[in-house]
Amino acid sequence: MTEPPDQEPDYRFTLANERTFLAWIRTSLGLLAAGVAVRQFLPPFEIPGATTTLALMCVALAGLVAATSLPRWRRVQQAMRTGAALPRSRMAGVLTAGVLLMTLLAAVLVISG
Repeated sequence: MTEPPDQEPDYRFTLANERTFLAWIRTSLGLLAAGVAVRQFLPPFEIPGATTTLALMCVALAGLVAATSLPRWRRVQQAMRTGAALPRSRMAGVLTAGVLLMTLLAAVLVISG
């Protein structure tokens, strides 16, 4: 089975794909900054290690988002070039679940202390 030939996609779609990639990178940077801020600027919670845990969750999610953003950009770009269906991404769900989990943990920590 032969692959369809590559075609240069409309530049607007290429630029939109690039903006989406940059949005994922900004999200990753925001999570990284939040992790550093939690660890450096929040006073310790009543539960030992809670501040570090919350900070590590932010940093880990930041790393995951950053690590998956470039491969996602490439897959979308390749799909546009070959006329294939755009690939689905689980990262929106993973990011939502991660932020929700951190929110719940932060809420528990604030209420308990």
